[in-house]
Amino acid sequence: MTRPSSPATRRPPFDPELVTTLEKLTAVEPRVVSPQALAIRRQRYADAASTLDHTAGGAVTVEELDVPGHEGGADVHLTLLRPSAGSRPLPAIYFIHGGGMVLGDRYAGIDALVPYAADGSAVVVSVEYRLAPEHPHPAPIDDCHAGIVWLARHARELGIDPDRIIVMGVSAGAGLAAGIALLARDRGFPTLSHQVLLRPMLDDRMRTHSSQMLDGEGVWDRNENAFGWAALLGRQSEVSPYAAPSRAVDLSGLPRTYLDTGSADTFRDETLEYAGRLSAHGVSVDLHVWGGGFHGFENQVPDAALSRICRTVQDEFIRRALAPARQAKG
Repeated sequence: MTRPSSPATRRPPFDPELVTTLEKLTAVEPRVVSPQALAIRRQRYADAASTLDHTAGGAVTVEELDVPGHEGGADVHLTLLRPSAGSRPLPAIYFIHGGGMVLGDRYAGIDALVPYAADGSAVVVSVEYRLAPEHPHPAPIDDCHAGIVWLARHARELGIDPDRIIVMGVSAGAGLAAGIALLARDRGFPTLSHQVLLRPMLDDRMRTHSSQMLDGEGVWDRNENAFGWAALLGRQSEVSPYAAPSRAVDLSGLPRTYLDTGSADTFRDETLEYAGRLSAHGVSVDLHVWGGGFHGFENQVPDAALSRICRTVQDEFIRRALAPARQAKG
């Protein structure tokens, strides 16, 4: 007789419309739980790198920049997408890609942000950060921070309104975005108007129910999550809240925040906990939990009803954040 799952680790059901694609994904992609599997995933990512024309048929100008790294370190690469027409200062979306701290590059996920540049709503900036385990903490956060500091200091010449810079990230990138918001608050620069944290990777301690509920199923299960955190942190005895923002004691003074997660996502509980603590510290929070959603479902199954609703809600928040302050209030 099969023993039932413990209530502490039982997962909610996946949305039926997502299941077929999820089964195909998990059947062909090796789980990132070893250096060998990581090498395979990195090669597959490189082979399948996006060839989308980020110029949107000429509506967007693409610039590649190398900017000074942290404390004289190696340069940081930025990709800027700006509207080809118009010259007024625009808000900026500073984007940090996902990949469990071990995968991806600055083009991963940027396709979804091209429309904001194409319609003249924003300048989109995506940062390349060094990956673990070759470059453990603080390398990733140092690169992301160096990029956004340079951007803010040169905002005017780049056609960016320095008072309307949004930091946005996906998964590991959302964890880095949360770390950037903490750094910006603690150091007094730059001023961030909002943070957008999509399914954020926030807590290395993995003590929550959701961090343990996926074992060999779903996307980014507990074993992959443990691998990603170990790659980032190694044997560091003291873990900085800039690396794992859930460890931050004081969350006051942070910008208005959007967070979302799937109900069947490893990061569900740490997202909920972080949202609650932000609210308790006086931060305005928009929080969404997508019932039946697994990690990254809206990108993996874009035509599913749940995915369309999720992207619509994300887009509505971002567009409100990009609006002039007098329109964004309320």
